[in-house]
Amino acid sequence: MKDIVRKLDRAFNPRSVAVVGDKRETDYMWLRSLARFQGKVYSVQIDEGELPGIEALGVPNYRSLLDIPGPVDYVIVAVPRAVAPQIVGDCIQKKVGGVMLFTSGFAETNTEEGIRLQQIITDMAREADLNLVGPNCVGIFNPRIGLRHTVDQYYGDGGPVGFISQSGTHATFFSLVGALNGVKVSKSVSYGNAVVLDSADYLDYLAEDDETRIIGMYIEGVRKGRQFFTTLRETTRRKPVLIWKGGETGEGTRATASHTASLAESPRIWDALIKQCGAIKVSSMDEMVDTMKVLLYSKPPAGNRVGLAAMTGGQSVVITDAFAKEGLEVPLLTERSYREFASFFDIIGSSYRNPLDISSNMRSLGRIIRCLDILSQDENIDSVVAELSVAFWTRITAFIPGFVDELMHELSLFKERCDKAFIAILISAHVETAAMEARGRLMERGIPSIPSFERGARALKKVVEYYDWLHATTC
Repeated sequence: MKDIVRKLDRAFNPRSVAVVGDKRETDYMWLRSLARFQGKVYSVQIDEGELPGIEALGVPNYRSLLDIPGPVDYVIVAVPRAVAPQIVGDCIQKKVGGVMLFTSGFAETNTEEGIRLQQIITDMAREADLNLVGPNCVGIFNPRIGLRHTVDQYYGDGGPVGFISQSGTHATFFSLVGALNGVKVSKSVSYGNAVVLDSADYLDYLAEDDETRIIGMYIEGVRKGRQFFTTLRETTRRKPVLIWKGGETGEGTRATASHTASLAESPRIWDALIKQCGAIKVSSMDEMVDTMKVLLYSKPPAGNRVGLAAMTGGQSVVITDAFAKEGLEVPLLTERSYREFASFFDIIGSSYRNPLDISSNMRSLGRIIRCLDILSQDENIDSVVAELSVAFWTRITAFIPGFVDELMHELSLFKERCDKAFIAILISAHVETAAMEARGRLMERGIPSIPSFERGARALKKVVEYYDWLHATTC
């Protein structure tokens, strides 16, 4: 076990958590978020007016962290910044496994007092080798044990994705948006100002975590540049790492300074670092989730050649443009494939060159699946992409009851026997409720669905580039 894993494991997998300073005006957000925590939960609060609310939650309260009997693995601190040094001192004396400072108002304010107080807690933690997360953050989320930072987050069953975020909001949103798309968290951390533990430390930890297969990161700046570069380069050979860099414009750079007191490096430096290390650069939450879906649920593509199936002629043109613009090749198929298509394909109003326009075959489920099978078996194709239009489903169901159920079943069987990457482009066409249901049903069957051609093309391209890099570096 690497030292960093041993060092951080008590904080990421605590058996006891103490919340210092939770109060009624925030509806006891921290204590409520720990309602499903599998270990012991304690409150530390000296305000007599807050005690009835804490007692109503069934949480034992103490006037000091030092009064809590037994060990405390993880401490959540939500006190005014002037009190923070005292609480950090108590954490050191108590020998806790980690402390997270939700408290803000430090160097990110660019005030003399904020900078002074941040330096005090930084010096204290470093001298004592205390795992200090933050300040100005929401800390660790471990769904498996019910360690959450909002009651909206899931618990009991985690996933294979680790997430490291300098922003608390992005950490929370990723857990919620990701879950809706079948991308669940193993462990995540929001780390704010990063005065002691930085992104490199968390990356090192998740690289060794057996529950984590993929790592996503939202970064505004790094303090341990050399360690970050070395760790990233080592990790990407074992697990995909996706990086969303905040503060890439002049205006964004100013925003990062006031958000987490980060110094934003040149975008060119970041682009070069990400490319050299084989990480995957994304530019939004949507790109992060889309790319992770393809990584998690598709087989690794062996190249950049795609076979496209669209539901109408116009869509076949648009999907081709979207994938070609991302640098993916839409090649002609083999003569064997064309002979097979010609044996059953209704040519009137349709086309089967690549992309396929399968509009005239839409009422025949067997023909739809046969089209996908031919694409998957063609030696000129590395990935299969199929448009699924919810509006079309709705119309067809009026004539063929049970069509959607059968389609889902057949797509699931196709995905299992297809030895190439397969993704669905799920077009809602303003039928949003039905689209959400369809996305969930595809997700249950391990089929990644992306809501637009452009987003699907970008996600697949990023995955192709990662596996190309991995193949080149391991050969």
